[in-house]
Amino acid sequence: MTGAVLSAREPRARFRDLFAAEWLKLWSLRSTFWSLPAAMVAVVAFNVGTAWDHYRYWHAYGPADRVDFVAHGMALRDAFTGNAATVLVLCAAAMGAVTVSGEYASGSIRTAFAAVPARGAVMSAKVLVVAAVQTLFGAAVAGLSFWLTQAVLAARGAGVPLSHPGALRIVLASALLAPVCAVAGMALAAVVRRAALSVVAAVVVLLFLPMALSERRHLTAVLAHATPLRAWERLVAAGPAEAVPYPWTTGGAWLVYGMWPVAAAVVTALVVRRRDQ
Repeated sequence: MTGAVLSAREPRARFRDLFAAEWLKLWSLRSTFWSLPAAMVAVVAFNVGTAWDHYRYWHAYGPADRVDFVAHGMALRDAFTGNAATVLVLCAAAMGAVTVSGEYASGSIRTAFAAVPARGAVMSAKVLVVAAVQTLFGAAVAGLSFWLTQAVLAARGAGVPLSHPGALRIVLASALLAPVCAVAGMALAAVVRRAALSVVAAVVVLLFLPMALSERRHLTAVLAHATPLRAWERLVAAGPAEAVPYPWTTGGAWLVYGMWPVAAAVVTALVVRRRDQ
């Protein structure tokens, strides 16, 4: 038999195999096992601490204030506080950023790209893994916070059930804040590459920028509303509505929640295809 040339071609990696590999890679890190529980304790502690303060000093409030607290469902504000959201944003964004920048620092990203030349697929699988883990983490933190805070306030007759108007929205918005910020942190890390700088960039973009933008002017108000933290604030708003110069809807806030992870995932996948050739 002459002139016969056989060419062997390796099968392309299936996306579910890439997902499984990234899942194992994430859980093989010891930092994953201690950072998630530590972040959960910190976030829940802020929420429960606020509810405990209301429980402890309940009789120090006037009768009218106590009636208003119950009538307006103010217990929902204790279900997930602004301080807890700040800690959640910081932890989720940092975890997402380190997931990408850590591989660049160790050089393992080159091994992954050598094994699977489809760089965009590798990063897409990584994004889905991080988003899935952070969604579970956010759901656990938000659900536990709601249950504990309302149990504390129920002892004063002020707690509300999950069926209370707006309660489920607060839990969902707080839970989804984690994956939204984690994927955003991954995109920043894919651009910056360095671990420390990527965490700093995530803090600046996701925390400092929303705090610095004023809502008294239309342009800065629009920019502020386009950030995940301000979107969360709109979604968890409870009690009497506060008058603001440029109000916006919960639908707009949900849109921001949807656009950030999609845009961040695209950036994460495209950057490695353009820069790592």
